[in-house]
Amino acid sequence: MKVLIIEDENAAARRLEKLLGELAPEAMVLDRLDSVEAAVLWLQNNPQPDLMLLDIHLADGSSFEIFDHVPVSCPVIFTTAYDEYALRAFKVNAVDYLLKPIKPNEMAAALEKTRRLSNTVAPDYAPLLDMLRKQEGSRYLRRMLIRFSNSIKLVDMSDAAYFYTKDKITFLVSRSTGKRFPVDYPLDKLEGMLDPGVFFRINRQFIINVEAIKEMHPYSKSRVKVVLEPGTDQDTIVSTERSAEFKRWLVGE
Repeated sequence: MKVLIIEDENAAARRLEKLLGELAPEAMVLDRLDSVEAAVLWLQNNPQPDLMLLDIHLADGSSFEIFDHVPVSCPVIFTTAYDEYALRAFKVNAVDYLLKPIKPNEMAAALEKTRRLSNTVAPDYAPLLDMLRKQEGSRYLRRMLIRFSNSIKLVDMSDAAYFYTKDKITFLVSRSTGKRFPVDYPLDKLEGMLDPGVFFRINRQFIINVEAIKEMHPYSKSRVKVVLEPGTDQDTIVSTERSAEFKRWLVGE
C-alpha cells in the first residue's frame, strides 16, 4: 500500500507514520507534504497513491482546494481536529473522517475499509449525503450573540454582510447598518459554522454573504475582485486557489 501523507504539523505527520508502521506494516509512505500547493504539484507529477491521509487545514489553505485543481481517484482518509467538514469530505468520496487525536482502533478500522474498497466498486455515497445534508441544514449558525461595550447584541446571519480579520481580530459587518462588531470566532471556525450556500471564504481575510456582493470585476491571474456593500477599504479579491470554487458557488453548484 503506497501512502501519501498531507499534514502541516510535523508531530501529527510523525504520529500517522508511526500508526501506519504498527497497523499496516506493508504500507510505504511515498512522501509527506504540508500545503495545498505542494500536494497539487505532487499529484500532477506522480501516479496516484493507493491511499491519501489528508489533514483539512494546511499551511496555505483548505485541503478541499486540492480537489479543485487535480483529479483524485485514490481513497482518502481525512484527519482533522474539526468535525464540521464531514459533509464536504464525503462529497469527495472520503473513506473515513478521523478526529484528532487519532485513536489506533479508528485508524485500523479505516485502513481495513480501504483494503476492502480496493477490491470492490466505489461505494455510492448518495444516500449518506442526502441524510447529512438534512442534518447539516439545521446545524448552521442562524444567529450570533455579540458582546460590545456594556451590552449584548443578537445578530441574525441574514444581516451579516461579511466577516473579516484585522490585527488578529475577527469582525462581523452588518448589512442593515454597516456597523462592525468583534466576534469570538476565527474565520477557520466560522467557515464550518456558516451555511455554504450563503457564505463563501474568498481569501484568508474575508468570508462574504452572497447578498453583500455589489459588483464583480476581472482581476489578474483569473481572479475576481468583489465590491461589497457595505464597502470596505481592504482588498476583497478572490484568491487564485479559490477562484474556480467561487464561480461554482455563485451559480449554486
